[in-house]
Amino acid sequence: MSSQKLTIVARITVKEGKADFVKSELLKLIDITRAEEGCINYDLHQDNENPNFFLFFENWENRELWQKHMGNQHLADYIKNTEGAVEEFIVHEMSHIA
Repeated sequence: MSSQKLTIVARITVKEGKADFVKSELLKLIDITRAEEGCINYDLHQDNENPNFFLFFENWENRELWQKHMGNQHLADYIKNTEGAVEEFIVHEMSHIA
């Protein structure tokens, strides 16, 4: 198992009129994810100018534990529940360099 810390920046753009609904679904992920093995931090942000734009800033002990997280049922439930409400979901895997 790799010991290199992994930073995730997940950008979520939702359809007009769906921000409150998607936000409520995203908030359901917080506590359960923060309790997962390997999660260092899992922070949700909403853009001050565009309420339809959310960003997760996450740090994980390593990529393997993040991938385990990505296969969890609560994420599958989120995807199912928000189908048709999310316009774009982009995940960036990043390494800390300085």
